Amino acid sequence: MIALLDAYRAGLLRRQHWAPNVVSGLIVGVVALPLAMAFAIASGAKPEQGIYTAIIAGLAVSAFGGSRLQIAGPTGAFIVILSGITAKYGIAGLQTATLMAGAMLLMLGLAKMGGIIKFIPAPVIVGFTSGIAVIIWVGQWREFLGLPAVAGEHFHEKLWHTLLVLPELHWPTTLLACLSLLLVLHGPKVPGLRRIPGPLIALLAVTVLQALCQLPGIRTIGSTFGGIPEGLPSFQVPDLTFRHVIELIGPAFTIAMLGAIESLLSAVVADGMAGTRHDSNQELVGQGIANVLAPLFGGFAATGAIARTATNIRNGGTSPLSGITHALTLMLTILFLAPLAASVPLAALAAILFVVAWNMSEARHFLKMARRAPRADVIILLVTFMLTVFADLVVAVNIGVILATLQFLRRMASSVEVRQATEQELQQEFTHQGISRLPPGVLVFAVEGPFFFGAVENLERALAGTHTDPRVLIIRLRWVPFIDITGLQTLEEVVLDLHSRQVRVMLTGANARVREKLQKAGLLDLIGAENYFADLRQALLVCQELAEQDPTMARARSMLLSEAAEGVIRVSRDYFKVPMGTGRDEER
Repeated sequence: MIALLDAYRAGLLRRQHWAPNVVSGLIVGVVALPLAMAFAIASGAKPEQGIYTAIIAGLAVSAFGGSRLQIAGPTGAFIVILSGITAKYGIAGLQTATLMAGAMLLMLGLAKMGGIIKFIPAPVIVGFTSGIAVIIWVGQWREFLGLPAVAGEHFHEKLWHTLLVLPELHWPTTLLACLSLLLVLHGPKVPGLRRIPGPLIALLAVTVLQALCQLPGIRTIGSTFGGIPEGLPSFQVPDLTFRHVIELIGPAFTIAMLGAIESLLSAVVADGMAGTRHDSNQELVGQGIANVLAPLFGGFAATGAIARTATNIRNGGTSPLSGITHALTLMLTILFLAPLAASVPLAALAAILFVVAWNMSEARHFLKMARRAPRADVIILLVTFMLTVFADLVVAVNIGVILATLQFLRRMASSVEVRQATEQELQQEFTHQGISRLPPGVLVFAVEGPFFFGAVENLERALAGTHTDPRVLIIRLRWVPFIDITGLQTLEEVVLDLHSRQVRVMLTGANARVREKLQKAGLLDLIGAENYFADLRQALLVCQELAEQDPTMARARSMLLSEAAEGVIRVSRDYFKVPMGTGRDEER
């Protein structure tokens, strides 16, 4: 359900709920202002484009999303992807890719694919988010230290070239950045400033300092971008030519994938903090609408922002009204206060991104997982992290998910057990049929667990261990929840092989879904309708009748009975023989 409609039905849009949501929205808007500019600059866009994105996405997601408390806008997770797209295709290419990603998200939501986040394992998510944090942190060294621009397409090249120019750091910029970092972290601890977000304290203080002192060599928004224009952006459709669209399918898919993951993660965090429940499919629809609209008005990719959403909840937000207020706050800021942004030092924004990168890295959680998780999960975590940093985010997530899937299949296959049932295990069925043991020449095998392509070897290995061919082989499928085509093909091969060796095969106990697949695959026709039984007891009854009718099986049964009787007689004779001291045994 659309969150705005849900909030209306829950009575959260009534007058008594206005004040806390408006106050929360104002606070979040103030927090979002420096972040929006910082994320835009780090993504290769202009600072005002970050504000445009926060306004449009904030309105669209609050109005059409699936979470009452979600705050959307540009985020740090997107920086790595967006900066690469901007460097290769320009800001126009980024906007085209964003619009395409929005269409993909819209289709995912309408196709009810909101549960996609459940299929991405925690080591993959932690690995790529920590990798993104490292890239953001290193990427801000230039502005934090006042270094000259460095060349290099890949992370290791940029890192190496940045290390080479470290001796050229600009001390005034570095000191200003350190002051900003100190204020971001500790500004709210100062008495009287507890309610003011640290990034805003740093931004205002350092901006005023630079405006008054005019420190030489300090890069500002004004000196780098010419300031921020007053007013709202005009409507403009990006380049959607066929050639351009085909060229940007890959980047657009990357934006859509990461946007879906981040927005749904943010919604889950919001649910955990506020005790709400989001609609994941509607959330993707809202994110899709936001990313379709943002590039039409000068913006770029946006998604759910975990930190701003948490700020919204902590300050009393309970409905989409807070998200709408946050967007209106940014709109009023750019309409009336835009000229003041010209003196904002880029070093202050770099300091803010340092803190964002640290929070995103979840370093403590990363180290805890690396120490305590199973070895296979640790390998997936580290591989995803390293590939994110040194290769590509999409490659990292794809390989991480593939490794996690293979590991899951290995665990599932090892949990599937195919074994020969013992007579002790079958006592309940024996009692029901009035027999004490299996009929001669009959073996029972039980398959326990999903019978899929990773587990077929278990059946082949178990049957190979019988060494001699029985007359009848019963395969119990009672504990098989599902079976795939590889399992069906393997079962067919086993049946054909056993038939060629004159072994009769019976199947028992399959659930409705498995039985339907057996029927569709032709296995029930292959073994014959008379050889499928809903219950093992019915199969044992038929085997008992066969043992009485089949001369070979009856002879084997008679031999077993006579051997058993002879054993009893022999034991009885031995028992009743006692030494009488006469040199010979006398019967008592």
